[in-house]
Order: sequence, then structure tokens, then C-alpha cells
Amino acid sequence: MVKKYFGTDGVRGEVGQYPITPEFVLKLAYAAGKVLVKHSNDHRATALIGKDTRISGYMLEAVMEAGFTAAGVDVLLTGPLPTPGVAYLTRALRLDCGVMISASHNVYSDNGIKFFAEGGAKLNDDLELEIEAQLEKPMQTVGSDYLGRARRIVGAVDRYIEFCKSTFPNHMNLRGLKLVVDTANGAAYHVAPKVFHELGAEVISIGDEPDGYNINLKVGATHTKSLQAAVLQNEADYGVALDGDGDRLMMVDKTGKVYDGDSLIYVIAKARAASGSLKGGVVGTVMTNLAMEIALKERGIDFVRAKVGDRYVLEQLYQHDWQVGGEASGHVVCLDKHNTGDGIISALQVFAALQTLNQDLPSALADWQPYPQTMINVRIQKDQDWQTAAKPVAEEVERELADLGRVVLRPSGTEPVVRVMVEAKHAAAAKAAAEKIARAIETSAAV
Repeated sequence: MVKKYFGTDGVRGEVGQYPITPEFVLKLAYAAGKVLVKHSNDHRATALIGKDTRISGYMLEAVMEAGFTAAGVDVLLTGPLPTPGVAYLTRALRLDCGVMISASHNVYSDNGIKFFAEGGAKLNDDLELEIEAQLEKPMQTVGSDYLGRARRIVGAVDRYIEFCKSTFPNHMNLRGLKLVVDTANGAAYHVAPKVFHELGAEVISIGDEPDGYNINLKVGATHTKSLQAAVLQNEADYGVALDGDGDRLMMVDKTGKVYDGDSLIYVIAKARAASGSLKGGVVGTVMTNLAMEIALKERGIDFVRAKVGDRYVLEQLYQHDWQVGGEASGHVVCLDKHNTGDGIISALQVFAALQTLNQDLPSALADWQPYPQTMINVRIQKDQDWQTAAKPVAEEVERELADLGRVVLRPSGTEPVVRVMVEAKHAAAAKAAAEKIARAIETSAAV
């Protein structure tokens, strides 16, 4: 059954445009609340609501609270908190549901709703379909005796800070490191700098002055130029960049070179394999660089690909009973530390890996170089038949590249675009091939 509202990571869109309207989000919270009540017969259901720093978070937080309480669900409010912090508290407080109000790396005018199930794991497809089915039914507020209550919880940020620190080995510290930490003017602005500082690093913060409108604006994991400049200017050892909701990570070394999720996952896996602590292999996605897969296999480390989206990486990790995986975009998962992608914890695992290997990032990654990739986002219309136009061109490109490259065509789960990715041993070949496929898709819009 096809889902109508839920994408790869919840429900997302432009604020004020359906479905990110007060009316719809109110009903979404009510529908989720009714499903929670149905599955919690032996106790009163409770949901946790966190948010990032977008101006629209105030409005959506209020209507989510109203929807849940109208369904008879109690609500705990955290205020600004990273998405993985919401997942952690949902698990730690033994709650029925966690909700994060965020559009992650998108601009401030977008927002979204991410749900976590009991235990802090993302909702499975069955639960999302159940919520969508409830959305089709009329709202009927429970009687006053059964209405939910809402309250703000004190100390949520401090609890999450201590949890992040607990994932770093007790015999290690960050003393002697100068770090620039870029929190994208987002949900981790008051969390990440404290974690690294309290573990001993000298911390210079940027992107830590949210005003409701500047989240991800020329800062953060999707805009690393500001971090690169700050690392060079301050002669720092490394830069750490998170996205707006704190679940993605990019890093920069002292020369200003950027390292994406593929590189960071490789370093973590390499160190764990060297110390004998790697459980199984590594899960990547269809976007993971081919050179990384080859390098892992040369070290005897198994590798499998999942669909794009950290939820699908998690599915493969659980299926194989492995621990390490993630995406080039910066979602890095270490299941022995947290059950979701966490930018802060991922950075700590990289620093622990470098200490285990007794290397810096360039040295740890000297044994492979990523194949050049070209990514083009092609905007499409709602009912555009882009597949018919793109498929024969993509097949032609793959024949030309043979074993020296790959083609991935993927419709976004959060935007009306098709992501065209071509990977080849030579950059010029990747660029030319991606542009060729993109032109075919663009031409199909006029047909």
C-alpha cells in the first residue's frame, strides 16, 4: 500500500502549504495519538515533542500538543533539541512516542514532523499506514475526563549532553585538540559545543546564534565553506559540522579538506576492525561511493547497500546484526552507541577511531580515494513521467561506463526533484553522463 503523506523521513514541506499547515498537523497529531492509545491499553500514552530553531516551530509545537491531548495522550515538551536527543529521551523515559518538529537540512521556510516509536526507533511502515488510515476519519475530541496533559520537562538538554559524553571511551579524552564546531544555527547550538568542551577540547563555535530564520543559512553540514574558513582562520585541528536537527555530520581537517559520511564511516569501521571490535560488516546505501566499498572489501570487511534513508540503513543493520553504517550525506549510525544517526556521537566515534589508529584523518584515509560523483537535482512536475525518458539514457550511460562507474536515479522523498547521480573513475565522464540524463528528464516535462 502506497503512503500518501509519509516520505522517507516523516512528513515535510513548505510551511503554510499543505500538508504543513496548522489544520493538517493538528489532525496528524490527533491521528497519531489515537493509534498510540490503541496500542497502549495497559497505561496512559505519553508523547515527547522536540523541535529545531525554525520560527514555525512555535506554531507547530502548539498544534501538535493540541492534537495529542485531544486524543487523550499526555505530552512532554523539550524545546529545541536535536533529533537524536528526542530519540534518546523517548527511550530513556520509556515513552510511547517521540516527535521531532524539523525539516533537517532544509531552509527555514520548510518544516516537518518526524515520529519515533517506543524505544526511540523510527516508525515502521505499518504504523505510518495506520496513522494515515486514521487521518481519513473525522476528529472527535475525547471527553474532558480523558484529555491529555502537557508540561515542559526540565533538564532535557543536560541529560542528552551526558548521554553523548557517555558514548566516548572512558580512557580517552579530547585534550589538546582545537575544534571549530558549526551547529547550523539549529537544534544542537546549545548542546554540541558543550559536549566537546567537557571532554577536553578547545572549542570555537560558529552557527550557534539561531534567530528562527537563519537555520542552515550558509552554515552547517550542507554548507561547509564557513567551517572550512573558520578552521583555517583559527588554525584548528578539525572542524565539526552538523545540520539543522543535529543528525548529520561532516568534518574538516586542518587544511580545510571536507570529509563526508562515507569517509567517516570508513574510519570508524577500519579502527574497529583493527581493534577486533567490529561486529559484522558495514551498511551503506545506493549512494555510497564505489571506492569505499572496494576499500572495505580489501580489508575483509563485508558491505551491503540499502535504499537511501537512514531508516533503511537501520533495517539492514538489524537484519544482519551489524552495528556500523550510514550515508555519504552524513547520517552515520553506530548501533552500539545509539539507535539512530547522531552527528555529535558520530564525531566522537571518529575521534575515538583516530586515537585507536594513532592517525589523523588524512592518514587514516590514505588507502583509498573516492571516485568522482556528479549529483544533479532535476525539478519535476507532479505527474511527470520522467522514468520513461530517463531509463534508456541511463542504460546507455551504464554500458559506456562498464565496471568503472554507476548510475543512480532517485526521486526525493522530501522535495519534487529527481536526484541524478553518476559515479565514474574520471570526473569529466561522471559530469557529462549526469548532464545527459538530466537533460532527458527536463525534456520529458515539455511532452
